[in-house]
Amino acid sequence: MAGYLTTHVLDTARGCPAAGLRIDLYRIDGDKRALVRSLVTNEDGRTDEQILPAAEFKTGTYELLFHAGAYLDATEQFGDEPKFLDLIPLRFGMAQQAHYHVPLLLSPYGYSTYRGS
Repeated sequence: MAGYLTTHVLDTARGCPAAGLRIDLYRIDGDKRALVRSLVTNEDGRTDEQILPAAEFKTGTYELLFHAGAYLDATEQFGDEPKFLDLIPLRFGMAQQAHYHVPLLLSPYGYSTYRGS
């Protein structure tokens, strides 16, 4: 089985998918951080394509950078400046050729994540 990476972002404050949220994927190699791609979530809070498709999948350490502050501003969920949440980095390892699903549950003052299916 070939590995690949997906995500799903849900806006728990509004009770809906987080559409229009930019996500950057980085590959981490020691102290080097290389941008792999940038995507934006669709109306379902997912990306239109896999974040890291099987043809490009390599095991290793990665970071998803969720641009939460810009999304919260765009959806008029304003808070005090500076924002409590702006950029949310999630660094994780993928050790197997498998499907890795890394969702984000987001509100203006908190978030959670887990390895989904």
